Amino acid sequence: MCGGFTCSKNALTALNIFYIVVSFILIGVAVYGRASALVTNLPIIGGILACGVILILISILGLIGATKHHQVLLFFYMIILFLLFLIQFSIACACLAVNTKQQEQLAEQGWQHVIDELKIKVETTFNCCGFNGTENALMNSSDPQSCKNKLCCQYPTDTDCECSTCMQKLQSTIDYAFKLCGSMGLFFSFTEFVGVWLTVRYRNQKDPRANPSAFL
Repeated sequence: MCGGFTCSKNALTALNIFYIVVSFILIGVAVYGRASALVTNLPIIGGILACGVILILISILGLIGATKHHQVLLFFYMIILFLLFLIQFSIACACLAVNTKQQEQLAEQGWQHVIDELKIKVETTFNCCGFNGTENALMNSSDPQSCKNKLCCQYPTDTDCECSTCMQKLQSTIDYAFKLCGSMGLFFSFTEFVGVWLTVRYRNQKDPRANPSAFL
């Protein structure tokens, strides 16, 4: 019977193995991000790495609880996973609900907090200058980092030359990132809800191989 003890145990075990695989993917993405020259100092990379580590610990807790049918471990696993579901679901909905203006504000806050060397790397890579045209220091024609001296101007002496702002170049990428993060977060949050449901079901089932009097 699929709804029996063995099926619930195998399903919960497989789900936690899936979580472990996902956590390794998150850690791999974070490590790759730190190795990338463009995102070396972005705080979001540390957040991705932390999520991967936390997910591994939760998955190991769930695996041990599922294998041994340990009531206490399954209880704490269920509570932590449910809290993680609430947090991730809320963040995913927020990412999907962010409009273009809010995306620009959030991106601008991140731009203001990164070092100048990283800004220059982004400008060189995406062939843009400044974030949204409000950086007076970078827009000054006498500044060595002026838009007039960027690679996007083929003729630096041309006074009519104008570089696109990085927000213009990255708008579609930022929007895609928000939508992707929101969609993936929503998907994984529902898998976590399934995990909570499986844990509750499995925890209340009786192990047919165990002594009935030992069941809590």
